[in-house]
Amino acid sequence: MRKRLTAALLVCSLYCRAQTDYPQNYFINPLKIPISLAGNFGECRPGHFHSGLDIKTNGEENYPVHAAAEGYISRVKMEPGGFGHAIYITHPNGYTSLYAHLNNFFPALQQVVHERQYAAESWEQDLNFPPGTFPVKQGQFIAWSGNTGGSTAPHLHFEIRKTATEHPLNPQLFGFPITDDIPPVPSSIAVYDAGTSIYRQRPLMASLRKRGNKYTSDSSLYVQADQIRVGIAVNDYMNGSQNTLSVYTAEWYWNDTLAGSFTADDIGYDETRYLNACADYALHYDKGIWYNSLFVLKGNQLKRLYQIEQDKLALRDSNMLRIVFRDASGNQSETETVIRKQSVSSGIPGTCAVLWEAGLPHIYESPGCRASFEANALYDDICFTYTSKKTFEAFSAVHQLHEARVPLHSAAAITLQPDRAIPLKLISKVCMRYTDGKDTSGKAVVNTDQRYTSHFRNLGMFWLDCDTTQPEIKVSGRFKKEIRVRISDDKTSIQRMRGYLKSSGQWLCFEQHGKEWFYRFDEYFPAKGAATVILEATDENGNKAVREITVKR
Repeated sequence: MRKRLTAALLVCSLYCRAQTDYPQNYFINPLKIPISLAGNFGECRPGHFHSGLDIKTNGEENYPVHAAAEGYISRVKMEPGGFGHAIYITHPNGYTSLYAHLNNFFPALQQVVHERQYAAESWEQDLNFPPGTFPVKQGQFIAWSGNTGGSTAPHLHFEIRKTATEHPLNPQLFGFPITDDIPPVPSSIAVYDAGTSIYRQRPLMASLRKRGNKYTSDSSLYVQADQIRVGIAVNDYMNGSQNTLSVYTAEWYWNDTLAGSFTADDIGYDETRYLNACADYALHYDKGIWYNSLFVLKGNQLKRLYQIEQDKLALRDSNMLRIVFRDASGNQSETETVIRKQSVSSGIPGTCAVLWEAGLPHIYESPGCRASFEANALYDDICFTYTSKKTFEAFSAVHQLHEARVPLHSAAAITLQPDRAIPLKLISKVCMRYTDGKDTSGKAVVNTDQRYTSHFRNLGMFWLDCDTTQPEIKVSGRFKKEIRVRISDDKTSIQRMRGYLKSSGQWLCFEQHGKEWFYRFDEYFPAKGAATVILEATDENGNKAVREITVKR
């Protein structure tokens, strides 16, 4: 009992200190409506941790957005994906706040961005400003909320970063008024043989149900191993919202002794892809659920989020695993699971002909295929497999490089050689295609002596194809306030889109959102009469589509 009490007091001390390290009530709610969250800091997203708060805007756009504290606008970024329209405000206390997925900025800033876009003939912009250009006071109007960039529904993405490191911090630790008395809800546990790579096994899994004030499995778990590691599926919630959120801390105890803890409070964009090591990517691929890893893989460089006392949990005949979860509001829940040792496992699921260790570079070569992987590509060891099959529908065999359920941290260089002659006129149209068994995509290639190379951050099936089809341009709308078009390509992606007036060649500022581009009428478009607009779209292989439309305002 003394061990448990001491460990609990230690973790509570660390938790409470983390809660007060950041200035409280320095930042205000950037919206004039109560904060309701669609997402929070540390959530698992494809390829990254969520880096801020997604504040709901009642399913609507164009809510006024205000500066959370005094400072100056130091950066504005416009991009088709990611944050869309974003404003960065640098504050005198060493922090920077970010406001993303916006619509228009306040008029003076919007005008500067508009002028820069037309001067560069590029809608995409990344502008930096010195302190005296756009100073702001706390509560000052800076923009309208929106649904731009990678957003799929109207909301405001809000971040607080440490200015010196540019690392996003957990905004909920800064004292925002968020109503939340709902503790985290764990739903399932995954138990791994610690003597084997997680990619060479299927974990033992059990659902958790609330019994009294704790979550437990229906029965004891029987494991064939000497040592284990554990993963957990857990979601948090807040009052008035059905959206799932992330927990702030997890601490796990093995037979009443603190074995480790995880705290989500500081994750840089240069390290956010290590999500794929902090969670079981393979389980997410199989089941669509994120299981947080309560252990550190070989290739996981986010070790500072963990405090590990026992990396591998040694099994005796009967063991108790207790996990304590807390959200950023201090709500707490617990799990208790009895894990019993059934018999000793060898820790090796069969023979491995080609063992690739995490932390080392690897190259695979076979007739028609070469794949090169950097030292940081793998998070854990794999027993590499390769197969190929002939096909008459492609310029090469289809090469299966291991399994799509195993993630890569850095991109692999994939080089394929055609298995039949490619006509000279088609050489510039060769592309590499990829599928993970669920979705198919394609990329342009670099041609070196009839060997074609591209880079992918995925394992799966690869082959050479030919892209001679021009993009498809579909025009929608009645042109009351804007021109809106949808552009798609069947094998690669749109590399460039350009719209301009036929009469003068005047470039028009089309904004991209996914596969849609739109241009809102401005001073560069004739105020009266009809005008002919030329739309040009070019894909990665240089296939170009041109369409003329007549527009009358």
